[in-house]
Amino acid sequence: MSDNSAQPTVLTSSAPRPRPRIGAVLTGSAALARGLRAMLAAGMLLLTSCAATATVEPAPYAEDPDCAEVLLRLPEVIGDQERRPTSSQGTAVWGEPSEIVLRCGVEPIGPTTEPCVRYGGIDWVAMDREDHWQLVSYGRVPTVEVLLAMEQISSVNAMPPLTDAVSRIEQSRECTAYVENSEDL
Repeated sequence: MSDNSAQPTVLTSSAPRPRPRIGAVLTGSAALARGLRAMLAAGMLLLTSCAATATVEPAPYAEDPDCAEVLLRLPEVIGDQERRPTSSQGTAVWGEPSEIVLRCGVEPIGPTTEPCVRYGGIDWVAMDREDHWQLVSYGRVPTVEVLLAMEQISSVNAMPPLTDAVSRIEQSRECTAYVENSEDL
């Protein structure tokens, strides 16, 4: 029996190899840096596309510089709700669907018979709406409004993380009476 083992065929060419275009081939750290930047850009695009932008109507005085300060100090997470991008200036939203909505620069409210609650030194007028609580800061201009999904999150959990940001707005008035048990909000 003869050994007919196949030997691999090696193809050779005498034709010259094409030269790369100038700038087409990066070497060393420049290539690595460009590749990392491209991956980072793609990753950021992917991350930002994951969270749907919430459409929120801006408040009439949302352009107030103090509103920008408030928004810069807001937390990224409240309870188990993550902050997501919004469509307008002076606004913030947590959760999907929106369980907490904040608007800075709403019309200030004057004296009222609505109940007042205090979280971390911030006075809030609390209004019971059909399916949510509306809390409006009292005695601070610009005025901040917070809407809370009634069945999803309580004010006891949602409001304390907002106090640091809202406390940056100077207080000029305060409530004269407070609700004793704000856990019902």
